Amino acid sequence: MICLQSSRTRSISKCSTRSPGIRIPTDDRALEGMVDDGVLRRLDDRGELRAPGRLKDFQRSRNSRPHGALMLIQGSLRAPSGSMSTPTTIATKSAQALSISDIIFDQLPTPAYVCDDEGRIVRCNRQAIELWGRRPRMRDDADRFCGSHRLHWPHGPRMSHSESPMAAALLSGGVAADQEIVIERPNGERVAAMVRINLLHEAAGGLVGAAGCFQVIGERPEPDEQLQFSQRDLEDFFENGVVALHWVGPDGRILRANQAELDLLGYESEEYVGQHIAEFHVDRDVIDDILARLSCHEKLERYPARLRTKSGEIRHVLISSNVYSRDGEFVHTRCLTLDVTERHLAQLDLQESERRSRELLEALPAAIYTTDTNGALTFYNEAAAELWGVRPDLGTSYWCGSWRLFWPDGTPVPHDECPMAIALKENRVVRNVEAIAERPDGTRVPFMPYPTPLHDADYRLVGAVNMLIDLTHLKQAHRRQQLLINELNHRVKNTLATIQSIAHQTFRGKTDEDLKQRFEKRLIALAKTHDILTREDWRGADLRELISRLIEFACDAGERATVDGPSVLLPQRAVVPLAMAIHELCTNASKYGALTDPAGCIVIEWRLLAGGTRLQLRWVESGGPPVQAPARRGFGTRLLEQGLRHELRADCKLTFEPSGMAFEMDMPLSAAPAT
Repeated sequence: MICLQSSRTRSISKCSTRSPGIRIPTDDRALEGMVDDGVLRRLDDRGELRAPGRLKDFQRSRNSRPHGALMLIQGSLRAPSGSMSTPTTIATKSAQALSISDIIFDQLPTPAYVCDDEGRIVRCNRQAIELWGRRPRMRDDADRFCGSHRLHWPHGPRMSHSESPMAAALLSGGVAADQEIVIERPNGERVAAMVRINLLHEAAGGLVGAAGCFQVIGERPEPDEQLQFSQRDLEDFFENGVVALHWVGPDGRILRANQAELDLLGYESEEYVGQHIAEFHVDRDVIDDILARLSCHEKLERYPARLRTKSGEIRHVLISSNVYSRDGEFVHTRCLTLDVTERHLAQLDLQESERRSRELLEALPAAIYTTDTNGALTFYNEAAAELWGVRPDLGTSYWCGSWRLFWPDGTPVPHDECPMAIALKENRVVRNVEAIAERPDGTRVPFMPYPTPLHDADYRLVGAVNMLIDLTHLKQAHRRQQLLINELNHRVKNTLATIQSIAHQTFRGKTDEDLKQRFEKRLIALAKTHDILTREDWRGADLRELISRLIEFACDAGERATVDGPSVLLPQRAVVPLAMAIHELCTNASKYGALTDPAGCIVIEWRLLAGGTRLQLRWVESGGPPVQAPARRGFGTRLLEQGLRHELRADCKLTFEPSGMAFEMDMPLSAAPAT
């Protein structure tokens, strides 16, 4: 006889010694059986033998019990051949009984296994290992509820281990009877089986685990080709998609995750699946809110969150999720995780750039403001508010923030016709325009605007920026400068008049009238040159105008003088020396040179060299009397050959050909004056 005891009660019931028998531990009390060639004799609670029966009768009897049998038994049960030569009595020690119990459990022809109340597998027989195609890890959270590689619903979709009959029985506290599932082995083979789960209770009634057994139906028939392809595609979509996907059970534990999700966080599947989702969230209040909403079957779209990777890096994500339910019961979530870390960092960089730009614009002394495409103000700095004398409301003030606008002549300017409005409406920059802003207190500020349209990468108009240059101080400085220039011009003229009066008195009574006239004409030429400089605010003089006025005054050449050359603005330092040189050439031509003959003429031409940085000028006379070099060099010759070289750093050449005199000069326009 073989006696088995319950692992929980550690008690040994009386057994008959008339024939070999077994005791099978159950969830409520021990049943003793005598098995001999398939004949079962059961003992009642007092240890008395009851009516014999076949094993199948015992199986049916046990199925009718409130909690069901521990496991389905098919076929005869015998002790291993040669394992015991004499019957073992009820005095057999507990350790020996347990060892024999393990042997019998492993010899059961039906796949069976036992889980604790947390779903961890604590025992399985070799038939279960063969069915699963793998040996699960005992008492390990990695193998919970079932030892199979994968599970599937009978119609094909994947069944997570937390959805298995064992999990359902432990969670609900009820029996799972004859439920069909499909077991997938590691090599890809699929086997259909009926599974039955019975709960195990201790003597006091507390749940300590559950036992399960399988009845193999056979190899799962292949679904039709279209369904097979569809299922394969769905599996591939989940497992190998580029978007991170995962499922979370009602208890918050991760049931499944694809490779993209694992790659995102840097975990292996066994490190991630089965853990509580909150362990990977940086902000506990965020994941608590997510789980609370999903528990109410609320749909989440692009919920911002932060996840911590295995390496400790923080990833910014957007989570979209909803709940898969069956008969109204929460089964698991379907979560999509979108990594937006790079975009988040780019947004931070953009915000930092905008902050620095605003700081820069605020620090600038010039008034600056921006508008959108409709002209609504979107930003202005402190300098703009000071210029306007008012702080307009952003978004509701248009075109310009000033109280009123005027043109320089005093004409009012409507805001929708101001330079900024023109720049936006015509999509072009506006320059060289002045306007006047009137403040609420009545003061007016002259300014020059620089409105410029803004465009995106595709050159679409997105707004405009305007810089207002306050011209108040510039206008005041210009008025002061004009007063000084006028005063200088007045004093220069008075000085020249005084010099002319002194010369007139000096030459009174002298017989050399020609010398007197030449001196006076030189003074007048100098005065005319100063008039041109005064009119141009002493910024310089136009070369063509200077030569034309001097020729007209000094020699009255008329059509006999040809003046040709590009427009050149002489620097202020070169105007007076060059004017005196032209005057001397005119005087010499009218007294001794080409203009003394009606057929004579002069040609004055110039050109710019070296990119406009040098001026080359030629004076050529022809048609006059034969020319000879002067016997002595007077004031005019010294001025042409030495004065210009000293004053303007010019290279000068004066030649006296029989056909007429010629003068050539090459001078820098931008060089510093001689010291």
